Amino acid sequence: QVQLVESGGGLVQAGGSLRLSCAASGRTFSSYGMGWFRQAPGKEREFVATINSSGGSTYYADSVKGRFTISRDNAKNTVYLQMNSLKPEDTAVYYCAGSRYRTTGYLRSSYDYWGQGTQVTVSS
Repeated sequence: QVQLVESGGGLVQAGGSLRLSCAASGRTFSSYGMGWFRQAPGKEREFVATINSSGGSTYYADSVKGRFTISRDNAKNTVYLQMNSLKPEDTAVYYCAGSRYRTTGYLRSSYDYWGQGTQVTVSS
């Protein structure tokens, strides 16, 4: 079983930056594809970004492309989401997700493990 714990959320003004972290338990983190999703109040949980097990391949939702960067440090069992040029519409609970497959995609069903989420609020 894999446990994922997010951190780094908070309140930031529009145009600001935050870096989210997701710490994973277990010795097989380096074999997992990882992703970030978010859910705003009253909306469905949506895909944000994904990274393959080695960190050599990434994919982003159009809404965050060029502003967010996903990365990972397999030695620290941690995946990150650097968020720049934040907008009020980025306000949501952000969830870290892990897949037993080395490469995964944008579908929620592709992920096997989920964190509890961290709140990001962007004020205008």
